Amino acid sequence: MVNSYKRFWENILNFSGTSGRADYWWPVIINYVLGGLIIAIINTLLGHPINDIYNLNDLSVNTVARIVSLIVWIGTISVKIRRLHDSDHVGWWILIDLIPLIGTIWFFVLMVLPTRRNRWENK
Repeated sequence: MVNSYKRFWENILNFSGTSGRADYWWPVIINYVLGGLIIAIINTLLGHPINDIYNLNDLSVNTVARIVSLIVWIGTISVKIRRLHDSDHVGWWILIDLIPLIGTIWFFVLMVLPTRRNRWENK
């Protein structure tokens, strides 16, 4: 689990190669849990939702939160593409997630497929 999360951050801008199921699922789960906890803590400390901006301090907190979200989003896109490569699919399959319901279900299926010998493996 820890190694998978470490590899997530080490390969944040790596859109080639492969990532196994554990290297995809652990970071996704950890990021959702950490994100929820951090937002709940920040909302409690601020006394209002993070998106409500009343002063300069709120603006800076909101800006930092958006930058962190962007960095995690880029890392998640890269690990999704590497996971698709691991199941021998091209990275463009990530766009199927844009189709409501059916695309989301199909993308989930693609993420749980087992590793297959593929053209992206280091030989």
